[in-house]
Amino acid sequence: MARVRQPAVAGTFYDGDPTVLRRHVDLLLDRAKEPNVQGTIKGLVSPHAGYMYSGSTAAVGYKLLKGKSYDSVVIVGPSHREFFNGASIYPGDSYRTPLGDVPIHEELRDELAKESGIVMLSEAGHRAEHCLEVQLPFLQRVLGEFSIVPIIIGNQRRESCLALGNALAKAAKGRNVLLVASSDLSHYHPYDEAVSLDRRVIAFVEALDENTLLEQLEEERIEACGGGPVVAIMRAAKLLGANRSQALFYCNSGDITGDKDAVVGYLSAAFLQAN
Repeated sequence: MARVRQPAVAGTFYDGDPTVLRRHVDLLLDRAKEPNVQGTIKGLVSPHAGYMYSGSTAAVGYKLLKGKSYDSVVIVGPSHREFFNGASIYPGDSYRTPLGDVPIHEELRDELAKESGIVMLSEAGHRAEHCLEVQLPFLQRVLGEFSIVPIIIGNQRRESCLALGNALAKAAKGRNVLLVASSDLSHYHPYDEAVSLDRRVIAFVEALDENTLLEQLEEERIEACGGGPVVAIMRAAKLLGANRSQALFYCNSGDITGDKDAVVGYLSAAFLQAN
């Protein structure tokens, strides 16, 4: 019997009705302004809040994927509810959303687990986690048929993030793989303070500087709840040929709701290999 990871946040972070969800995602994609990017997309940074908050930001990045196809999409996110060392890949057959089941690329998953001792096959971090799941309906609408490698980083330690990035690059070499880092930015600061913090994160992302980004996160000079996944994906994308990065869209929850007392930041960005 197939082992399927059931939706954890359908009906809360996004609509649980497939018809309504399909219509909502398509509307977000249609309304998103397609950015002008030069080069081959190696990876994306995409937010993971509820669609009413970050869906418009996520849509800008995913709109770039229309008409493209990939051997697999590797999605890396942080664990919000379970904490463990290293990184876990869901050991089952697929992830389910209201739009259907997305199969897991078993060969790439197994290669990753063999490549690095920090990667394990486990349900740890996957059971109630939203950060990977919310990316899938967008990918389902823009790519159609595709497979995934769903990865959760436990405690986001330096050695785990960098080792995962190196392992991803080795396992993905020679394959047409899209890398996605699931991350929001700063949390619950006043609007102007949040924008200042987030601009610093964006500057490191656009500089393709995962080392300084990691150092600043460790020193708590900046914030990103998926900073570790961004570091890992940036490292892997660079090793796979990315040589430039572009912030596509930024906003925070204050821009959406009008409540600017304590906001959460959202970024869509692309790692590119310039032609």
